[in-house]
Amino acid sequence: MTTEQFAARHIGPDADAERRMLDVVGYDSIDELMDAAIPEVIRWHGALDLPEPASEHDALAELREIAGRNTVAVSMIGLGYHGTHTPAVIRRNVLENPAWYTAYTPYQPEISQGRLEALLNFQTMVTDLTGLATANASMLDEATAAAEAMTLARRASKSRSSVYVVDADALPQTIAVIASRAQPLGIEVRVVDLDADELPGEFFGLHLQYPGASGAVRDHRPLVGAAHAAGALVTVAADLLALTLLRAPGEIGADIAAGTTQRFGVPMGFGGPHAGYLAVRAGLERMLPGRLVGVSRDAAGNPAYRLALQTREQHIRREKATSNICTAQVLLAVMAGMYAVYHGPDGLRAIARRTHAMAARLAAGLRAGGVSVADVAFFDTVLVTVPGRAAQVVADAQRRGVNLRLVDADRVGVSCDETTTPAHLAAVWAAFGVPAFDGDVDSAWPAGLARTSAFLTHPVFGAHRSETAMLRYLRRLADFDYALDRGMIPLGSCTMKLNATTEMEPVSWAEFAHVHPFAPASQTAGYRELIAQLEGWLAEVTGYDAVSVQPNAGSQGELAGLLAIRAYHADRGEAHRDVCLIPSSAHGTNAASAVMAGMRVVVVGCDDDGNVDLVDLDAKIDKHRDALAAIMVTYPSTHGVYETGIAQLCARVHDAGGQVYVDGANLNALVGFAKPGRFGADVSHLNLHKTFCIPHGGGGPGVGPVAVRAHLAPFLPGDPCGDGGDGGDGRPVISAARHGSAGILPIPWAYLRMMGAAGLARATGVAVLAANYVAARLREHFPVLYAGNKGLVAHECILDLRPVTKATGVTVDDVAKRLIDYGFHAPTMSFPVAGTLMVEPTESEDLAELDRFCAAMIAIRAEIDAVASGRWPAGDNPLANAPHTAAMVSADEWPHPYPRSVGGYPAGVDRAGKYWPPVRRVDGAYGDRNLVCSCPAPEAFED
Repeated sequence: MTTEQFAARHIGPDADAERRMLDVVGYDSIDELMDAAIPEVIRWHGALDLPEPASEHDALAELREIAGRNTVAVSMIGLGYHGTHTPAVIRRNVLENPAWYTAYTPYQPEISQGRLEALLNFQTMVTDLTGLATANASMLDEATAAAEAMTLARRASKSRSSVYVVDADALPQTIAVIASRAQPLGIEVRVVDLDADELPGEFFGLHLQYPGASGAVRDHRPLVGAAHAAGALVTVAADLLALTLLRAPGEIGADIAAGTTQRFGVPMGFGGPHAGYLAVRAGLERMLPGRLVGVSRDAAGNPAYRLALQTREQHIRREKATSNICTAQVLLAVMAGMYAVYHGPDGLRAIARRTHAMAARLAAGLRAGGVSVADVAFFDTVLVTVPGRAAQVVADAQRRGVNLRLVDADRVGVSCDETTTPAHLAAVWAAFGVPAFDGDVDSAWPAGLARTSAFLTHPVFGAHRSETAMLRYLRRLADFDYALDRGMIPLGSCTMKLNATTEMEPVSWAEFAHVHPFAPASQTAGYRELIAQLEGWLAEVTGYDAVSVQPNAGSQGELAGLLAIRAYHADRGEAHRDVCLIPSSAHGTNAASAVMAGMRVVVVGCDDDGNVDLVDLDAKIDKHRDALAAIMVTYPSTHGVYETGIAQLCARVHDAGGQVYVDGANLNALVGFAKPGRFGADVSHLNLHKTFCIPHGGGGPGVGPVAVRAHLAPFLPGDPCGDGGDGGDGRPVISAARHGSAGILPIPWAYLRMMGAAGLARATGVAVLAANYVAARLREHFPVLYAGNKGLVAHECILDLRPVTKATGVTVDDVAKRLIDYGFHAPTMSFPVAGTLMVEPTESEDLAELDRFCAAMIAIRAEIDAVASGRWPAGDNPLANAPHTAAMVSADEWPHPYPRSVGGYPAGVDRAGKYWPPVRRVDGAYGDRNLVCSCPAPEAFED
């Protein structure tokens, strides 16, 4: 393989390093290693049918051609997606900056203070604008946020009704997702014209759109009062830009607010990724799904940020979880929050006023030309009636480079935004056949709906007006964090490998970034070609027959797969099949997804080697045979082992009439060597943000496509705004846009295009080699908990620290925090087994970095021995006090029994490139007892 081929850039170890690693593991070649590790019953010996790998230059040239088949028109469609100007300082220094996009979920708060502060800004922005007490750190999109609001309302409402009322003027894609989520949960969704129809006698929740999809701004106070009188909770899906001028939902008594922050500087991207939001009134914060950033304190008593209320995490709560959301749209939430920081309250008001002024001028011009415009208050969208000629008007506008919304044969919707210009208005007037207008225009909503309360009053929203100040603020926060651009992040189950610059570059291209998800098909040929190719390549890699990229997170892919199974059984007259078998070692989201799909979870035990206990499996199948719907199993297992009984497991479940769901989280240990769709699985979700190189972005974005065999293909996700998009034809709707987070699909496309069949297989082999190399080097220092054939692991290994903790009191937390001093992000802590570390080195780390990690772990073992021998006291040693900050080791006093240099500069650490965490160990329990989830006053940080 020459250095001109991308695979050689992506894969860290070269041929010499590979040879040395094989010698340590005890094999002559990667093929021999894989033959030994993977059970022959599932081993695939063919070559993937993929195009020959393209060079980086050629792949970008191909993508340019594909992108050129998209048309970047002026988008005035609206429906929750709007043109926006991403400030260049944010685009270059957040979206295009690996310090932000290669970071991992902030589970280690000491090395995540930058992005946690950025997310706290986001939460503060949302709570201020919505007028509610607490907001989470983002949701996947507006429609899924609204669906989560529905289930939150059901949990919190005192009403016993199963009816959920939805405003008929809600966004159509939101109605579709709500309906799909409601059906398996036994919730009856009633879509009601709230201008014409009465509310039902009993209902547990009410969803209002503000402004409505039609553009109408209504006074919702009477409806909120009526809902509360019925014991129901009220969700207001609100446009945050409009809320700079309109009364906040919290000010009219709303319990929940949901929506999107897309128009705060995040490109449309043909549907995503965007940061949805969810906010709640006081008293509901402990029911809030998703992630929540809070303020706690560190070991020195200083304020420090962390993820709060982590007991809600799905790995812990499993089938008792309130949601299967285990991630957020962190990168996009950071962008939206920084947009608010950069513009401040006055800047946002000015953008909103200009947007409204454009819409008001548009309406005035149409009325002056004799065209009927809906006589309602509006913010940015006008509904125009042109009997019998709506399609003609839309087509004429399209010829002029402007996309409008075709509502029906008689009506057209037109939305203005931050990017709207007078020339755009002129084109729209011309399409309607009216002359340009230059008269005076008045505001288009009653004074009683105008906002009078302040927002974004925290100093952070006023301190960074200049680009210089903003640039330095972004740099300061990035410097607080540890991301993949600094060094290895050896997280088991999470696959933190190279996100190549060539893969990332096209995301910012206008032809991908600035396309509305509901643009005419004639304008999106490039996107459709890219998606079709990507879905075809993913089907080939996995051995399945069909793929949908609609799910915009792994959790949503799980739900889509289970809903397909559910629909398949119902279609065969077996709707009673509702039992989902889940191994005790499974990802926690599996159980939560099963409950959301209306299934009953039955846990199957694991044996002492971490494998699914086939005896217990037989017992559970026998007990639930007539009701068995599916089994969810991760392969290789959550324990990082190629289980030998996987083929038997599939056969036994099929014999009982069930379907087999293989969680694709660990697909990067199979690509090129085994195909789930060919060894017995019926459906999988694939984590494109793991195996296929979409970056984690600090905890999002992700894409979790669902791949199925042919018999499940009719039940893949439907089009939220197309025929059958309400799920009525048996096709559920998972995300707001047909292709989910399409804007980042060029990343896995480029990865697959540049790697080719041989490169993908080699990546898998080197990943497995690296994990076994680490296991071999560390086994004598920390027991490796599980192994498969011939003592081999798959792509990750679990180091058992429980004997160390029992003997010395040194905990897994101590080791994780001490690794920060050595310049590493810790491996996955206490999952899937409490008191352990799960290590996944990936194929992208070179041998020098693998050796640096092993050396650090061996040195930490020596430090543990020093505690065990009594040389250092149990409560005052480098492990117990880790991580060490620069302020700590440079303080005038040093009361500890080990030298400052041992604390701050452990053996092997490069003093010139040392990473210093900004805070000491964070006290999580204190933060949960004293919940603070918006920006604290600057005085809180005074020494």
